[in-house]
Amino acid sequence: MRWCGALALSLLLLLTGAGLVEAGAAEAPRLGEFIPVLPPQPAPPFSFVDPGGNAASLADFGGKLVVLNLWATWCVPCLREMPSLDRMQTRLGKDVVVLAISEDRGGDKVVEPFIEKLGLKSVKFYLDPKSGAERAFKVQGLPTSFVIGREGSVLGRVEGAAEWDSPKLLDTLKSFLASDDPIKASFRRVLP
Repeated sequence: MRWCGALALSLLLLLTGAGLVEAGAAEAPRLGEFIPVLPPQPAPPFSFVDPGGNAASLADFGGKLVVLNLWATWCVPCLREMPSLDRMQTRLGKDVVVLAISEDRGGDKVVEPFIEKLGLKSVKFYLDPKSGAERAFKVQGLPTSFVIGREGSVLGRVEGAAEWDSPKLLDTLKSFLASDDPIKASFRRVLP
């Protein structure tokens, strides 16, 4: 009988998530919420191509705040998220570069009609038909986005579809734009 009590307690701890989050700690982030990377980590190297087939890499966007969005045309949450990325890019202009990298194997012939159908104008689209970005960043699902600072460090990520033009995410991005210290800006996003 004693083992039944231990088993029940173990099951209860597993189901409630005890041990995963310390007592008094904030709730675990949900899909579509910004998750800071503390301390920021160097972005892994990988390459991708533009619709014309020209090679590109993150280094080509050094000195800019980058929102790297990994998506696919078959991904329903990606379909919902893309217009908000486009609105955010329009709103923040040249201060932020959105790299929307398609993980579709069909390349530009699959991606271009998708972009036209949604009427996306501001976001720059790239292709990664061999899924190098997914492997480099160890992505578990699409869409997944990474905010990469001017110096090339990953400041945070968003798993799942997000409303990129929401006040909360706009404030997060603006805090990184206003700060020369990405670590301090990251802590401001998680501490009251």
